[in-house]
Amino acid sequence: MGGCFSKPKPVELKIEVVLPEKERGKEELSASGKGSPRAYQGNGTARHFHSEERLSAPHPYPGAQDCVEAAVCHVKDLENGQMREVELGWGKVLLVKDNGEFHALGHKCPHYGAPLVKGVLSRGRVRCPWHGACFNISTGDLEDFPGLDSLHKFQVKIEKEKVYVRASKQALQLQRRTKVMAKCISPSAGHSGSTNVLIVGAGAAGLVCAETLRQEGFSDRIVLCTLDRHLPYDRPKLSKSLDAQPEQLALRPKEFFRAYGIEVLTEAQVVTVDVRNKKVVFKDGFKLEYSKLLLAPGSSPKTLSCKGKEVENVFTIRTPEDANRVVRLARGRNTVVVGAGFLGMEVAAYLTEKAHSVSVVELEETPFRRFLGERVGRALMKMFENNRVKFYMQTEVSELRAQEGKLKEVVLKSSKVVRADVCVVGIGAVPSTGFLRQSGISLDSRGFIPVNKMMQTNVPGVFAAGDAVTFPLAWRNNRKVNIPHWQMAHAQGRVAAQNMLAQEAEISTVPYLWTAMFGKSLRYAGYGEGFDDVIIQGDLEELKFVAFYTKGDEVIAVASMNYDPIVSKVAEVLASGRAIRKREVETGDMSWLTGKGS
Repeated sequence: MGGCFSKPKPVELKIEVVLPEKERGKEELSASGKGSPRAYQGNGTARHFHSEERLSAPHPYPGAQDCVEAAVCHVKDLENGQMREVELGWGKVLLVKDNGEFHALGHKCPHYGAPLVKGVLSRGRVRCPWHGACFNISTGDLEDFPGLDSLHKFQVKIEKEKVYVRASKQALQLQRRTKVMAKCISPSAGHSGSTNVLIVGAGAAGLVCAETLRQEGFSDRIVLCTLDRHLPYDRPKLSKSLDAQPEQLALRPKEFFRAYGIEVLTEAQVVTVDVRNKKVVFKDGFKLEYSKLLLAPGSSPKTLSCKGKEVENVFTIRTPEDANRVVRLARGRNTVVVGAGFLGMEVAAYLTEKAHSVSVVELEETPFRRFLGERVGRALMKMFENNRVKFYMQTEVSELRAQEGKLKEVVLKSSKVVRADVCVVGIGAVPSTGFLRQSGISLDSRGFIPVNKMMQTNVPGVFAAGDAVTFPLAWRNNRKVNIPHWQMAHAQGRVAAQNMLAQEAEISTVPYLWTAMFGKSLRYAGYGEGFDDVIIQGDLEELKFVAFYTKGDEVIAVASMNYDPIVSKVAEVLASGRAIRKREVETGDMSWLTGKGS
């Protein structure tokens, strides 16, 4: 898998802030930001792996005719801490020089295809500029999320001051590597009423938990159950591209689950958990015993409680069917979106080109105010108004009026009446934990499941992860928080799996999220709850800015638009354990961030 490289020593962050080119806009808008399913080759044998064996996994270069080798640069062409894309004829490779050593890896992030050369190199890993996934430069392994796959690692040799890279043609074209996984060798799989691991919820947390168990050599039965009728899919895309079809959104193809013996029960609702007898009961009466349990049920959208709430054509968005129905009904009609948070604003943006009119109703005075602050919220609001979205702020819905049972008007508390054929409600969500009320598994007053850093609940052998948990956030003094983001769910699912296998892993990831509207992306890292000031560098009007959220003397979060890879860079600094002081970001001098300053 390439030469045996020594463990990289910590390096400072050394990267110029690269402002993006026009080509970047395609990022979140492709209906499916994934390679074709044939990228997943069944691998791994039906047995337990020892960790040493797993590292020397099947050799990735089947035959010489399948390989390509080329001199890609002179040894002096790259400084330490530099990255460059090099061409091998069959595809590009990311060449990295770190501590005097060269490493060659896949050049695109397997999550949505971001060019990693524009990312951040630090502490022996490269972080994606778009959504913050991290890859180890010595192995290509995925170390932080989002996404499921790792990068290929290619062989590098140096001869006569020239750097040569050797790679398999297939690996160059696939641009993603699924880690070697064990298969299920449990004889009872698929038939009996007992499973070794039961995972309730098949979002990012549930899927990553199942995959991690298999990657770590676990070969017993795993059952993943979901309320959805689909295999695990990319839920954040629902509100960004509402007409995406389930098969375009699938995170893994059907064959993948079959190959690794991960059983998925769809449309399966757990109604009770009996922790004393380690058993769950499903709505249809089916009972399943488990020895380890992961609860990752996610959340349910809040609905309106006003007069007329049962009127037709009022939707929350939770499934591809919901999203598809909204687009179909909104075409050429009047649409009202209630709630100007991430979901509501993404839906409003997507519908501007489809609907006749789009109006947004919100209790706050600006969109995203609690999350992004007044000034950033106002700048984004202006972008929406330029795209013909009408806002009704500091008010709420008092009545939904129908004509022949179907929605016709939305009446606001301000007594304004807005014409509407379709209404989408995005006013937040509540944890889907009602089925745990009598179980003995602790819930807090809001219905969240409290876990420790190892994702353990108060009941031994029962873990929880994803949108329905509160957990201690390491770099905010272990404050108990709920962070309902896609990347965080991946990370928690992984930690839960590691601890099911007694590896004593702790959650330490820096929260990272993104939103996409009108072809523009906003990225965000950190945890900004309770910020008392926002320091903005760049130009808000032009939507080319970075906003630092501070509390007292410390930077607790950052958001940016058109300023890559600054959010990934800040995430790396925070992940390294270094605090960022308010005075460092007030001056506008960013040298502290690029490792050139103090």
